[in-house]
Amino acid sequence: MSLSRTSPSRGPRSAQVTGFYDAPTGSIQYLVVDPETRTGALIDTVLGYHPASASTDTSGAEAILRFAESEGVTIEWILDTHPHADHLMASAFLRERLGKPNGIGEKVSEIAQLWRDYYHMPDAFDPERDFDHLFADGDSFRIGSLDVRVMLSAGHTLGSITYVVGDDAAFVHDTFMQPDAGTSRADFPGGSADDLWNSLQNILALPDETRLFVGHDYGTEYRKMPQWESSVAEQRRHNKHIGGGTSKDTFIEMRESRDKTLNLPDRMLEVLQMNLRAGQLPAPEADGNSYLKIPMNRF
Repeated sequence: MSLSRTSPSRGPRSAQVTGFYDAPTGSIQYLVVDPETRTGALIDTVLGYHPASASTDTSGAEAILRFAESEGVTIEWILDTHPHADHLMASAFLRERLGKPNGIGEKVSEIAQLWRDYYHMPDAFDPERDFDHLFADGDSFRIGSLDVRVMLSAGHTLGSITYVVGDDAAFVHDTFMQPDAGTSRADFPGGSADDLWNSLQNILALPDETRLFVGHDYGTEYRKMPQWESSVAEQRRHNKHIGGGTSKDTFIEMRESRDKTLNLPDRMLEVLQMNLRAGQLPAPEADGNSYLKIPMNRF
């Protein structure tokens, strides 16, 4: 594990949060712990993927499990915020390894329908089979004694969700980035800059002191070390895309113009085929091997 950092609990109803940085994809994985019960959840964990050899490994997820064990944490939930386009999800691996439920937003079913068309695989993907919980906007559950509320945060994808844990932590995935990096793209199938604006505003309506934990960081020209924690107040004042009173129309024009200049993630067409199965490989064929299907000239 190349880099990790812990944000301590601030007291009752406040989670301890450790972020683990996945350098190949710039992704941050989270272990969220209720200090009272030492119960935890994993959010947006990564399964290693090596495009050159089309091979996978579990080393990163295993390192997080070892850390949790060393901290005396019992993991009760395996959570994702959306089907990721740039890294493989470790959800299925951890579900089998730990025997604990996994979850994602309920609109993953609509995302799966979009990609059945792109892959020309009409019978592919069964989110109700591969995820134990499909969360709707406003759903709630607990991590130990900590209440968790689910917010629909569409824009990057049509089904992205935010987990608001306890009184002062929100896992906002690909909505905000760090204030000096701005916001996330909204041009994937089903994405919308208009929806992203609305999701950003809903997050900014949380209390000022709420810690916001983002899904990615790549550093900037002026900041080489990755970071992943900010606050509602910091994002409202200083976010380079939306802070300081930027209007909705200005934001949408900026976001859509910028997105037109971005290449697709170089792993997207491979990993979505697995992430819509919670990170599982396609079923083996007659020779015992799994194969991916890549749509040519569709993007």
